[in-house]
Amino acid sequence: MESPDPQGPPAAMELEAGGPASEAAAPSRPRFEAMKPHEMVEGKIQFRKVPVPVHRFSPLKKYWMDIYTPVYEQMKIDIRMNLKFRRVELKTRTDTPDIGNLQKCADFVHAFMLGFDIADALALLRLDDLYVDSFEIKDVKTLRGEHLSRAIGRLSGKGGKTKFAIENSTRTRIVIADTKIHILGSFINIKVARDSLCSLILGSPAGKVYSKLRAVTARLAEKY
Repeated sequence: MESPDPQGPPAAMELEAGGPASEAAAPSRPRFEAMKPHEMVEGKIQFRKVPVPVHRFSPLKKYWMDIYTPVYEQMKIDIRMNLKFRRVELKTRTDTPDIGNLQKCADFVHAFMLGFDIADALALLRLDDLYVDSFEIKDVKTLRGEHLSRAIGRLSGKGGKTKFAIENSTRTRIVIADTKIHILGSFINIKVARDSLCSLILGSPAGKVYSKLRAVTARLAEKY
């Protein structure tokens, strides 16, 4: 009669030992509650300060409640106007749902100070992929006197026709403040709008810019 294999039973016992009983005996993984925004910065209150230009002080007073309501009630950020230093001050609260809301609100107020409408600037609070890009005409080409005036005229067009065409084609918003240009939109759309504006500054006729703009926007539409 053959003797049983001495390695058989221990192997079987090891398999049984690694079964459901051992899994039940293993310690459960620890579960940590999500940290609140004010706990992520060790309870310290975060601040942002947005300066108010002289020419935007009157519009700020006029539309203050339109700015205050979404910032305080929806984003849960405290906001006040410091009359002494002429700046808008924002800070987080204990019930702020996301620490990123503070920067969003600061960008929203800053966009209004640059000259964007309230309805356009509010998009910065709702969407995450919107930015504000600013540059000056002298960054593209050094122009003086009548040459500078004509360049600004080419950017706007008759009755703002050129500016509106670029905005509608690229889904952006453009503010032309003297020699400074501010563009609000997504990263790709800002690039397309900026290229069109730079072509106008360099002297390209509006018709040629329109044709190039149609080709670029058509490619972007096919891409997405």
